[in-house]
Amino acid sequence: MAFPRAAPRPAIVSRTQWQADETQRDPHAHYAEGVAAVFIHHTDTPNGYDCADVPRTLRNLYTGQTRDQRWGDLGYNFLVDKCGTIYEGRAGGADRPVIGSHTIGFNQGTAGIAAIGTFGRGTPVPPAMEHAIAALAAWKLSLRGIDPTSKVRLTSTNDKSRYTKGTSAEFDAISGHRDGYATDCPGEALFARLPAIRTMAAGLQGRSPRASSGAGLPPGLQSLHRGIQ
Repeated sequence: MAFPRAAPRPAIVSRTQWQADETQRDPHAHYAEGVAAVFIHHTDTPNGYDCADVPRTLRNLYTGQTRDQRWGDLGYNFLVDKCGTIYEGRAGGADRPVIGSHTIGFNQGTAGIAAIGTFGRGTPVPPAMEHAIAALAAWKLSLRGIDPTSKVRLTSTNDKSRYTKGTSAEFDAISGHRDGYATDCPGEALFARLPAIRTMAAGLQGRSPRASSGAGLPPGLQSLHRGIQ
């Protein structure tokens, strides 16, 4: 199905390019029916990095999340550095609805985007990073015709989330990790920028502020969103 508000696919550095060791991960990717929402995270790692060193940071995160946390792979579907470079995270295909391990209770039917760094209160969020997050979210949501400024309903699959298993809850199409789980992530500073990121993403889909402010989903997708778990 083609949607009129399609956003272009941004450039994404592949796992091959950042030299992910594919022998470390679970060889079987898992997929949802589609991506109904995006959860924004931060990696809670130092901000003073050189962007040229990000592939090494990704390899370290990858090892920690596969070996130590036993998530089978990187938890995030994508990661974005302060220079605005987007990296493929979890394996399975950047353009496919890969189920990650980023927001407990709401991993199915969502995508996790992690900003590389720590964004507590008062920490500037680099404009290049904001724009890259918006571009990535605009593209992923446009694959299902979803307005980045709309609301969606998701159903919890885990009692450890903010909602007991089986509970349906309303989320922004671009939400913060803390909206689904008891955490400070993605940090006060980045969380405060989410309204601007939603607006930017809507613009990248070609939506006017008025059209996107209250727009919902195409009727044919409402049942999909109600059923995402």
